[in-house]
Amino acid sequence: MNVTSYPKTQSWANSSSDCCNWEGITCDTKSGKVIGLDLSCSCLHGRLEPNSSLFRLQHLKSLNLAYNNFTLSPISDKFNKLIWLETLNLSESSLKGHVPIELLQLTNLVSLDLSSSSSASNSYFPPPPALLLSIENPPLFLPLLARNLRNLRALDMSSVNISSEIPQEFSYMSSLRSLHLKNCYLIGEFPSSVFMILNLQSIKLDHNPELRGELPVFYIKNSMQVLSLLETSFSESSFSGRIPSSLGDLSNLSSLILFSNGLIGEVLSSIVNLKQLTIFSVGYNKLGGNFPSGLLNLTKLRGIDLGSNEFTGFLPPNIGQLAKLEAIFAGSNFFTGSVPASLFQISSLTHIYLEDNQFSDILGLENISMLPNLQYLFLHSKSFKISSPVDFNVFSSLKQLVGLALLGIPLSTANITSDSDFSSQFRYVYLSGCNITEFPEFIRDQRNLDSLDLSNNNIKGQLPDWLWRQEELQVVKLSNNSLTGFDGSLKVVTGSQINVLDLSSNAFQGPLFIPSTSITYLFVSNNNFTGEVPQLICGLTSPTIIDLSNNNFHGYIPRCLETNMSSLTDLNLRNNSFRGSLPDMFMHASKLRSIDVSQNRLEGKLPPSLTGCSALEVLNVEGNKISDTFPFQLNSLQKLQVLVLRSNKFHGKLHQYSGAWFGFPELKIIDASHNDFHGTFPSDYFLNWTAISSKKDNTQLHYIGDFHDYGYYTSVVLMNKEVSMALEPGIGFAPGIVFGLMIGYIVASHKHEWFMKIFGRNKHSFTHRSHSPKH
Repeated sequence: MNVTSYPKTQSWANSSSDCCNWEGITCDTKSGKVIGLDLSCSCLHGRLEPNSSLFRLQHLKSLNLAYNNFTLSPISDKFNKLIWLETLNLSESSLKGHVPIELLQLTNLVSLDLSSSSSASNSYFPPPPALLLSIENPPLFLPLLARNLRNLRALDMSSVNISSEIPQEFSYMSSLRSLHLKNCYLIGEFPSSVFMILNLQSIKLDHNPELRGELPVFYIKNSMQVLSLLETSFSESSFSGRIPSSLGDLSNLSSLILFSNGLIGEVLSSIVNLKQLTIFSVGYNKLGGNFPSGLLNLTKLRGIDLGSNEFTGFLPPNIGQLAKLEAIFAGSNFFTGSVPASLFQISSLTHIYLEDNQFSDILGLENISMLPNLQYLFLHSKSFKISSPVDFNVFSSLKQLVGLALLGIPLSTANITSDSDFSSQFRYVYLSGCNITEFPEFIRDQRNLDSLDLSNNNIKGQLPDWLWRQEELQVVKLSNNSLTGFDGSLKVVTGSQINVLDLSSNAFQGPLFIPSTSITYLFVSNNNFTGEVPQLICGLTSPTIIDLSNNNFHGYIPRCLETNMSSLTDLNLRNNSFRGSLPDMFMHASKLRSIDVSQNRLEGKLPPSLTGCSALEVLNVEGNKISDTFPFQLNSLQKLQVLVLRSNKFHGKLHQYSGAWFGFPELKIIDASHNDFHGTFPSDYFLNWTAISSKKDNTQLHYIGDFHDYGYYTSVVLMNKEVSMALEPGIGFAPGIVFGLMIGYIVASHKHEWFMKIFGRNKHSFTHRSHSPKH
C-alpha cells in the first residue's frame, strides 16, 4: 500500500484558535468537545508516552494514529481512559511489546486495528515474533476480548504475535463484520463456527502455518464477501479436506483465497453461483479434475489461481469470454492440448502464468499485441511441438512487459534490428531452449533487468562486455550454448550486483574472467578454460558454490580460497590439471557440504584442517597422487556420507590397531579401491556401519545439497566392473562399500528459483510469490 504522509500538526500553528477547525480534528456540534482525532500519516515520530496529553481527550470517539513512527514504544495502558472510543487505529505505527489488557475495557469499540506493516501483502514470510506486538497471556486475553468487545465490527490484529489457539468464544461475537488475523502465529484448531457468524463479511487468516481446521457447511444467507486462507509456501499443516459445495451458497462472495491448504478432490460446479466473485485462488493444493468450467460464467472474475495442483485436460477454448480477467495462474499442472487463442484476446490481462504443463501448442500467439497491459508472460513447457519459430518481434508492442518466460518455444530473432523497440521495463527474461543463435541485442537497453536465462540455445561467439554493466542484473544463466570468450576489457565492473553466474557447458577458451566480486554462485564447468585460477576468485565477497570442474585449469589450487571458506557450501574442482597438495585451508569451512578435487595431479597428504568441515557430506579425491594413510581422523565428521579415495597412493591398513570402532556414523558410500592398502579385516569390522547396512525404507530418498542453493544437488556415478551408472538428482543413491571394485565420482547440477505472483493484494491488486521452474 502506497501511503503519502505529511505533518498535519504543523498546520495547526497557522490555524485559528478554535481547534475544531484544525486539520484532523472533529468536534461535537453541540458540546464543542473533541470527539475525533485523525493524525494518520502525519509524520509523528517518537515514543507514545503514558503522560501524553492525548489521554486527556476523554470524549474521543474516534482515534486514528496509523502510519506514524512511535519508535517501537509500547501501547500505553492509559488508553483505557478513553472510555467512549468507538474506533481505534494504531496500525503500521512501529509499536512493540505486549498489547495491554486494559484496552479490553473500551467496551464501546466498534473497530480495533493493531496490524503492522509486516502483514502487508508484499511480505510473504512472517517476521520474527520478537519484532511484533504480542499478547502476553492469550488464554486470558482472547476470551476476555470476545466477551468485553461485543460491539466490535472490525478486528485486525494481523502481525500481532498471538501464538495461541482462537477460543470458541470468538464465534459469539455476533457483531463482527471483518476478522483479520494474518501472520499471528496461530496454532491449533480454528473454531469453524466463527465462519458462521451471520454478519461476517471478511475473514483473513493468511500465513498461520500451524493453524488447522475445516471449512463448515455454509448457510445460504451467509454475508461472506472475502474468505482468505492464504498459507506460506512451506506450510504443511493447514486447513484440509475438500472444498464444500456449500461455498456456492455464498452469493455475496467476491474473493475466495484457499491457497496452500492441502485441499483434495475437484472444484465443485456450485461455484457457478458465485456471481460476484472477482478473485478465485486455490493454488498449491492437491486439487484435480478438469478446468473448473463454472468459472467461465463468472463475468466479474479478475484473477484465477489454479497453480501447482493436479488439474488435467484442456484449457477451455472459450476462456476469452472472461473479459475482465487480469491474471491467470495455471502453472505446474497437467493441462494438455493447446493454449487457446481466445486467451490472447482478453485485453485486460496483466499476468499469464501457464508454465510447467503438458501443452503441445500455442494458438493465436501472434495476437499477443492485443494485450497492451501485459506485464508477465510465462509459457514454458517441455512438451511444446511448435514447428515454425515464433517471430520475437511480436512482443515488441508490449511496452509494460516485466517478465517473459518462453522456455522451449522456438524463436526467430532474424527480424530484430537496432531499431526494434521492446519494453524497457524487463526484469526477468527467461528464453532457455528457444533455438536462439545470437545474443539478443535488446538486452543492452534494459536498465532494470534482474535475471537473464539464455541457457540451452545455440548462441555462438563472444559475450558482449555491455552485459556486465547492467546495473540491476543479479542472475545470468548462459549454460549449454557455444560461447567461446569474452568481448572487451576483462576488468571487474564496479557496482555490479551479479549474484549467480552460470557459464557451464559452453566452448570458452583461455583464462576465466570473473566480472563481479558479488558473485555467490559461480558455475563454469565443462568448458576449456586454461591457465591458473584468477586470484580474483578469492576476492568474492561471500561465495556459496564454486564449480570449476571439467576444464583445463593448471597450477596450484589457490590457498587464498581460505578467505572464502566461512560461506562456501560446495567446492568442485574436478577434472582439471591442478598440481601440488590440497591446501590446508578448511579451518573455518563449517558450512562446506561437498569437496570434489578428483581427477587432478594432487600429491602430498590430506590437510589436517578437513576435520573442521563439520557439515561435510561428500569428499572425493579420486584419481590423484595423494600419498597418505587412511584418514581415520575424518570419523569426527558426523555428516559424511560419501568418501572416495580411489586411484591414489593411500597406504597402510584400513582399520586401527587398537581395535577401536571405525566410526563414520552416516557413511553410505566408500571407495578405497586402487590404492596400496593392505592387511585383513577383523570379522566384526562392518557391524557398526549402520548407515551402510541400514534396512530402512528407501522410498524416502535423501539428496546431498540444498534446493535453496539454486537446486545444486550432488549426484553419484557408480562404476561397477567398469560399467558406469549415473545416479542423478531425483533418483537418490543406495549404500555401498567398494574396496576392490570402482565407485567413481561426484558431479553436480543446478537450477534456480524465480519470482512468481499470487493473489491476495489488498483490495485492488495481486500479491507476489516465487516460482521454481522445472528444467
